[in-house]
Amino acid sequence: MPEAAPAAGAALAADVPAALRLLREGELTVHGQLTDASNAALYCSVTLDGVSAPCVYKPVAGERPLWDFPDGTLAGREVAAYEVGAATGWAPIPPTVLREGPYGSGMVQVWVEPDPKAAPLLALQDPAGPEQGWLPIVRADVGAGRTALLVHPDDRRLRRLAVVDAVLNNADRKGGHLLPAADGRIYGIDHGVTFAVPGKLRTLLWGWAEQPLTEEAGEMLRRLESELAGALGERLRPHLTAAELTATRERVAGLLRSGRHPVPSQEWPSIPWPPV
Repeated sequence: MPEAAPAAGAALAADVPAALRLLREGELTVHGQLTDASNAALYCSVTLDGVSAPCVYKPVAGERPLWDFPDGTLAGREVAAYEVGAATGWAPIPPTVLREGPYGSGMVQVWVEPDPKAAPLLALQDPAGPEQGWLPIVRADVGAGRTALLVHPDDRRLRRLAVVDAVLNNADRKGGHLLPAADGRIYGIDHGVTFAVPGKLRTLLWGWAEQPLTEEAGEMLRRLESELAGALGERLRPHLTAAELTATRERVAGLLRSGRHPVPSQEWPSIPWPPV
């Protein structure tokens, strides 16, 4: 496969109009398959007017059936998650479109290569408590009868993603789905299992559980509430059911009423597996 430069993917992801045009209109060339993915995920390049960039293509035909999500809907959910992320103004998800490709309709997303120089987003620390600047997730069994505290940084970029995940009802926020980019942003990827009607939030970003939402989060949620009742809701309609759209609006309203980050459910596993 051709290598992707960390700075190039981040630069394209930040230039949203150019990225969306390239993804929608460019010619897709498949270079290989990401073998660790649960569903068919193909590493591709997309080319238009002499410009080429790496991307990931997930054809609907390669989605595995799930007991709790309708068949053939994961690609659309990825696009819907991007639309919501873009509407927040925080751009936490790389530009994503639904289009035809070599293996049929599927989602195509800008490939963001993690910056190898970026600071770690997860760590194992003394079980007695997190170090300064870190927040606890869960105690982990590290073998030989020993435990450690799995932690993530108290980072504004991650906190924004935690709020977006609560809106999306993201059932799979693994550590490997967090990409620190060369432009300093942290992108979230893999949003196929989102927007379910029942609460399914599974994430590693529990460090702010029950803490008050920030002022910027409240402002974003009020704006999102308005947009979901209008143009954003219309853009989501092709990808989600009426019940899922209603549930999304209710999650936003619930966050505004409580004014706090959600807490782990007692009825649903709160940590994805595997977590990284």
